[in-house]
Amino acid sequence: MSSRGRRIAILAEGCFSPRDAKTAVGMLRYRPGEVVAVIDSTRAGRTTAECAGVGGATPVVPGLQAAAALGADTLMIGIAPQGGDLPAPWRAWVLDALERGWSVLSGLHAFLGDDPELAAAAGRSGAVIHDVRRPRPGRPVGSRRAREIDARVVLTVGTDCNVGKMTAALELEQELIRRGARARFVATGQTGIFIAGRGVPADAVVSDFLAGAVEQEVLEAAGGADVLIVEGQGSLHHPGYSAVTLGILHGACPSDLILCHWAGRAGMTVAGAREALPLPTLEESARAAETASEWGAPARVIGLALNTLDLDEKTALEACREGSARLGVPATDPVRFGAAVLAEAVTRSRSRPAEH
Repeated sequence: MSSRGRRIAILAEGCFSPRDAKTAVGMLRYRPGEVVAVIDSTRAGRTTAECAGVGGATPVVPGLQAAAALGADTLMIGIAPQGGDLPAPWRAWVLDALERGWSVLSGLHAFLGDDPELAAAAGRSGAVIHDVRRPRPGRPVGSRRAREIDARVVLTVGTDCNVGKMTAALELEQELIRRGARARFVATGQTGIFIAGRGVPADAVVSDFLAGAVEQEVLEAAGGADVLIVEGQGSLHHPGYSAVTLGILHGACPSDLILCHWAGRAGMTVAGAREALPLPTLEESARAAETASEWGAPARVIGLALNTLDLDEKTALEACREGSARLGVPATDPVRFGAAVLAEAVTRSRSRPAEH
């Protein structure tokens, strides 16, 4: 998926916030030069920094016409809703973009390119629909070949969904590159694929072939890299998403794990459950990830990445100190305090042979 020269308007109508528009926030944080506007009529007139803390002075506008006036030529779906369908009120926005000849970038489970009306609109105008959650052809089966590469493989794992695994991986990649390492981010979700330009849409791959698809991506990314940082998904303890977590773990065959946690989160949110489920402790999550890794390639938790969005700075620092003491590994909020201690942990780990 080429990103050269595109000028993106991100559609986040009615939900442009750090919690509700993960894709939009990720693009604004890591590919800000490509985004000319965010569309949300309920927040129009403000900047993206005012609404979501990222993107600087990038404007929030009420519609496609205002985005077009800023030079937009591409519409990106800026959310990843449960179920993965296009919100019904957004259909008119997508049709309008296609009729203008804009490319449409979607990470939804429902492939827009398979929708007859949208495909016909694209055909009339010559627009292109990119469904990045569409898996690559083929049905690879995992065979633990990722254990054979020379690069150190680091995987982010979580205590729950939506705790910052992608963000921790990207911040770690950037910090390692600043230190001279040949580090490379391996995306496994739609937002990460938008940012990296390639990857495995892990939750759209048939489960029998997920480990193989991740393994294939890791092997292809390994050339010329010292460290691969693989984006984790879900949580081993989550009743809905544990399968994707395990598939990535076995496909990547990591040497090291970074545990990610949303500090202060009280329970695990599960769609359809009457109430939030108990959240595993840091110790339980670390132990589970290490145990599961033993079935494929032994790995250890070497760092803790906290999301402290809900905490003031003093409480956030204390959460990092407490987490570090509990797990015996360095801890930080990589966005708020930087990823230096995590990069140092990876560097120390690289000096030791992997336990493969």
